[in-house]
Amino acid sequence: MANKLINQMGLPKSIANVFAARNITTAKEALSLTEFELMEVLDVSLADVTSAIARISEITCPPYQTALTLMEQRVQKEHMGGHLPTRLKGLDNALCGGIPFGVLTELVGPAGIGKTQLCLKLALLASLPTAYGGLGGRVIYIDVESKFSSKRMIEMGSKSFPDMFYTKGMAQEMAGRILVLQPASLSEFTESLQQLKISLLQNQVKLLIIDSMAALISGEYGQGTARQHLLGWHISFIKSLAEFSRIPVVVTNQVRSQTRDEACQYSFQGQSREKAVEDHTGYDSHLVAALGIHWAHAVTIRLVLDSKSGKRFIKLAKSPISPPLAFPYNITSSGITLLDDDGIELTGPEINSIHCQGHSDIINFDGERFQ
Repeated sequence: MANKLINQMGLPKSIANVFAARNITTAKEALSLTEFELMEVLDVSLADVTSAIARISEITCPPYQTALTLMEQRVQKEHMGGHLPTRLKGLDNALCGGIPFGVLTELVGPAGIGKTQLCLKLALLASLPTAYGGLGGRVIYIDVESKFSSKRMIEMGSKSFPDMFYTKGMAQEMAGRILVLQPASLSEFTESLQQLKISLLQNQVKLLIIDSMAALISGEYGQGTARQHLLGWHISFIKSLAEFSRIPVVVTNQVRSQTRDEACQYSFQGQSREKAVEDHTGYDSHLVAALGIHWAHAVTIRLVLDSKSGKRFIKLAKSPISPPLAFPYNITSSGITLLDDDGIELTGPEINSIHCQGHSDIINFDGERFQ
């Protein structure tokens, strides 16, 4: 609107001609000068300038919106966009329905905490027939670290939906809807991304999972400027895939150790640098998400999977629609199960902290370990 032409704003012809004669042709050019500067440049009275600026401002400024209007617009967008329910009641309630379509959702946490377990369950739910609350579509699962297990997924399905899964041929049909890619290198992954836009439409894909993005980037480029430049391209492309296809995109992220400077950054405000470093020695949360701050800004939803005092938590660390909440959980034969649907509201740096305490593997009925 700032570039809207003054001669299209319905000003009196005499004053519009003066603006044109002085080569002030757009609203931006007119509003960048004070009223007294315009009086001098245009050689007109203050009343004429005030009247003209009021008209220009009225047309170029966006109309106000009430809180009710904004809320109605958000509800409409959510209805059109949709969600993939996680079947974790408290988390779905906090996210107004589940993993949202059209944006990036990140799962970050240490190895063995349950990120792949949650990815497998989401893939299962997206391929589930709509009559059972699923999306009834295909899933593209980019399995970077070869952790995908069809056997584990079928176990989850048979425990969660026994009536359906024991129907003849149903398990095979759902497994056939999940397309697994296992790129051997970053260049191979990049090539597959280029083809995904077409695949998402042709195959009626309802969910894209990348497990894990950090393994690809760090495996070939480590740290530094080259990695950040490359990551920037991938961030933009993956976000465009989410927006283009209007499906949920879930990406897992690993963790790394904090540097000494980062420890100070995450400490409470008001402490001196020396005091923060001293206190950090007793602070058991010195892991951070591996892909850095630019990636953190790119994701819309961040779920931190954490372990503290022998308990596991899913922490809703970033969301435009929910307060920061933590949900205790276990991993069972049917997948991740919340122990409390109400959640615990967290404040301060604790919502983003990732603890380094060990966590035990869970063993299923077949003797396999869940990771």
